[in-house]
Amino acid sequence: MSPLRWWLLRHRIRRIRLLVLDVDGVLTDGGLWFDADGRLSKRFDVRDGLGIRLLQQTGLEVALLSGGQGGATEVRARQLGIQHCLVGIKDKPAALGKLQQEVGAQTNETAFVGDDLNDLAVRPAVGLLLAPADACAPVRQGADAVLRRRGGHGAVRELAERILVARGRWEGLRRQGWRDRND
Repeated sequence: MSPLRWWLLRHRIRRIRLLVLDVDGVLTDGGLWFDADGRLSKRFDVRDGLGIRLLQQTGLEVALLSGGQGGATEVRARQLGIQHCLVGIKDKPAALGKLQQEVGAQTNETAFVGDDLNDLAVRPAVGLLLAPADACAPVRQGADAVLRRRGGHGAVRELAERILVARGRWEGLRRQGWRDRND
């Protein structure tokens, strides 16, 4: 996506209070690994995790909303301090609406990152719909912005940096680094 397009979206990005992430294909590359006992494993990018932590420390609420299940998502959410981890969701718009009510976020204060057809259904309920570079064509076409990075390979980190830039928080982090805090 061109820098101009992101520049045009900056005012909408600044309003975001709730960032909702699909999991498979956004925080992971969409692959599912099963061991001989049928236990599911997923690969998460550590840089995406740090991006989430950076956003949380600026006051942004981050939530996971996934149709999948299996335990790995819940473990990753706990590691990152994500309080709203909704898995096994069949009706994403309904679950998103309940989440928005719970956290007090309006449509124009909500961004969603998704990669597949079931994520398009949330479009009317969000101010920004974003997609990783490898999202399916209809999602890329319907998104407000398409990230340069693929799902599970830094797409969420890229978005985190763009949000921090739009809010004037990135330059200090870039120069001074980051220290984890419990606040």
